[in-house]
Amino acid sequence: MKDRATVLCIRNGRILLVARERSRWVLPGGRIRRNERPYAAALRELEEETTLAAVRLLYLFQFDGFRTQHHVFFADVDLHATAEPNNEIAKCRWFTPTKIATLSASVPTRGIVELFFRHVGIVNPTTPWSESPAIPC
Repeated sequence: MKDRATVLCIRNGRILLVARERSRWVLPGGRIRRNERPYAAALRELEEETTLAAVRLLYLFQFDGFRTQHHVFFADVDLHATAEPNNEIAKCRWFTPTKIATLSASVPTRGIVELFFRHVGIVNPTTPWSESPAIPC
């Protein structure tokens, strides 16, 4: 099984997703290099793909995909920083959780977003983020 650092970045109730040209939307992240810690890989991948630098990075949980084990992190980024597609990434955009369900998004991305809501105590992803103090905005 491959190890991947996956980053959940949330701003104003929206989740940052990235996509390569003609690919599905996914959470930022990528393969963990040999002798690299998942934490360092998450920081590196977020910046490489979106040009965003995490102010704070918090480990959330592991998620097993088909052939990949995702080490999922929550990233705090500067409120005024702009996400720009970089390297192999063709586009990056902020989506509401309910919109993610209608996108052409990867199965692990959908699963991680759903698990995140359960992790912070929200079962229904349509609940406004501002109504729950447990969710970082």
